[in-house]
Amino acid sequence: MVHLPHIIEDLALILVAAAFFNVVFRKIGQPVVLGYIIAGALIGPHFSWAPNVADGESVKVWAEIGVIFLLFALGLEFSFKKLARVGPSASITAIVEVLGMLGIGYLLGRSFGWGAMDSIFLGGILSISSTTIIIRAFDELGMKTRGFVRLVFGILIIEDLVAILLLAALTTIAASNTVSGGALALAGGKLVFFLTLWFVLGIFLVPSFFQRIRANMKSETLLIISIGLCFLMVVLASQVGFSPALGAFIMGSILAETLEGERIEHLIEPVKDLFAAIFFVSVGMLINPQILMQYAGPIVAITLVTIVGKALTTTVGALVSGQSLRHSVQSGMSLAQIGEFSFIIAALGLSLKATSDFLYPIAISVSAVTTFTTPYLIRLADPLVHWLERHLPRRVHRALESFHVASGSPAQASDWQILQKRLAIKMGTNGVVVVAIFLLADLNLYPWILQQTESLRLSLWVSLAIAFVLSAPFIWAMAFGRLQGPEVKALWRDPSNKTALLVYEVMRWVIAISLTAALASRFVSAGKVLLAVSSLLIIIVFILSRHLEKPYRWLESRFFSNLNEKEQSTPSRVLPKLAPWDSHLVELTVSPDSPLAGRKLSDAMIRERFGVTVALIERGSRIIPAPRRDEQIFPGDQLQVIGTDEQITRFKAECEQGSQNSADFTHLDYALHPVFVGPSSPYAGKTIRECGLREKTHGLVVGIEKSGKRTLNPDSTTLIEGGDVLWVVADLALITEHQ
Repeated sequence: MVHLPHIIEDLALILVAAAFFNVVFRKIGQPVVLGYIIAGALIGPHFSWAPNVADGESVKVWAEIGVIFLLFALGLEFSFKKLARVGPSASITAIVEVLGMLGIGYLLGRSFGWGAMDSIFLGGILSISSTTIIIRAFDELGMKTRGFVRLVFGILIIEDLVAILLLAALTTIAASNTVSGGALALAGGKLVFFLTLWFVLGIFLVPSFFQRIRANMKSETLLIISIGLCFLMVVLASQVGFSPALGAFIMGSILAETLEGERIEHLIEPVKDLFAAIFFVSVGMLINPQILMQYAGPIVAITLVTIVGKALTTTVGALVSGQSLRHSVQSGMSLAQIGEFSFIIAALGLSLKATSDFLYPIAISVSAVTTFTTPYLIRLADPLVHWLERHLPRRVHRALESFHVASGSPAQASDWQILQKRLAIKMGTNGVVVVAIFLLADLNLYPWILQQTESLRLSLWVSLAIAFVLSAPFIWAMAFGRLQGPEVKALWRDPSNKTALLVYEVMRWVIAISLTAALASRFVSAGKVLLAVSSLLIIIVFILSRHLEKPYRWLESRFFSNLNEKEQSTPSRVLPKLAPWDSHLVELTVSPDSPLAGRKLSDAMIRERFGVTVALIERGSRIIPAPRRDEQIFPGDQLQVIGTDEQITRFKAECEQGSQNSADFTHLDYALHPVFVGPSSPYAGKTIRECGLREKTHGLVVGIEKSGKRTLNPDSTTLIEGGDVLWVVADLALITEHQ
């Protein structure tokens, strides 16, 4: 008998159990994540009557890889461009909701008599909603065209980023075992520094690398490269003290900005699904029924607080951000659950030995319950809105509507605000690069030169000189680099702005000099810093200014070219919200089987029957804005329509309606199949035309065997006799059904 390592046996048990519960939970229409957790509980150490995993430590390694792939895939869906497009409403709502649940979770934990660390992690667990569960619920309920859905997706994008920041903050808190404002500020600054550095370098290097190898890049090559880059960033994040999940998320976000982003997302999906199954099974293995029974009271209390607290804080945040009462309540009811990020936060506390053993299974139990309640809460949102509209005092309702209308059209940013934003970005990004160059020179270059020369002074001055040379273009950009844009030019043309603009220029000089001096002090004494920095600035200003501008402009141009490469090749269109009304603009596709196909707008009476207005028709490369009543609708047309949620939902059913038989052809085994005609067959004694086989099976008789003689494409008048074999192109299930 061949001996197998325990990890192979355990992996077989995990995947077989996961596969079984995957099938069962898809059959009953429940999230497969819950099935994986139940599978893990059954094969875990707490159920002795079932087969158990032998090597739990090895499974933890596989689970860690699962977390990496989960966060990598989440980063591929995230994209920094999506973050930039998220409006202030989603940002304000997400911040209010997360801060509110952090505080509520902490106070709830303390009320149970738990320690500070358990309570802090409980707040983190309760603060992040589940993207997977919400998207699935919207799909099942057919609500993706509702007006509030865009707000919910924006909130989820912000929550994903906050969750990453929470992982870093909780790691710092757990390491010091105390909540220190200074430590958190330092950790936050460190995180912002590395996020900016990785983003800038990643956008500069990764798309350029793909451009060079694109002609020879097969799917296999792309998969290996993307996974390799993911794990490289995981290693880098771990080296500087962050969680591996953060590195995976960052690399996913960088790759999402490339032309290959969607292709990578598609390639990585099976790998992610495999390791995610192992991760969620390992989550279930930590469930201890005795702990669940012991903490049944807290589980019920935390579940109720999660549903009510998240619904309330999200609703309040949306109202504060200027959303209508309807959209605020709908968003709050949609986000009232916790999910995959809660598992990761709970697992972090357990791996750092910062939390008690009971917190992990409690988080899983609360997630399971809120997963089941999410669809019902989303359905309950509309009745709740109607009830509130009837029972709220008229003065309160009028005040909310007035605030919503006032917030509907945000004021346009002034030229000064645009200048300040661009200046902050230029100073921040270039400053981060300068700091990174000096740190590399200090931590890596200097020790190597010292080892080669064995001269302390020479090593310091050579390292400093190299750091100066490499960072000179970026120091020049901080102090002298021009800001582009018509707004900036307009400010300079107005003589009254000259003094204020000169103050900004002096501030840039001061910041560049101060930063360079502070970094140089790591190499030489304070007295020599002034000499070194002064010499550098003189060289930059009077000797190298023109020579530094050219390489910097090339670097900047390459960066923005890579950053915008995806949008330039596949321009996207964002459909605006029509404030202050509840109407909004959505895009629908006309199904070939829709009753609208082939009809004129006047004949279809879309506005009269559904209340919506067709604002634009997109037909291939042709755009028809404000179509006339005699414009005809064709199958495949993209219609942009304006209406309320209820109107669009009714029109969507008409627009995307399928034929009566379309459902029968969803999963056809359409191929060439032999049909034996027995003496009692309903086809015997009839011609091919009379037998009705075409009508019953939607198939074609393409051949017939009679007494060993084969006839291809027989005439429809050919008589079918007992013992014949018909060769039919049709679906096997339909043939079997009508045989």
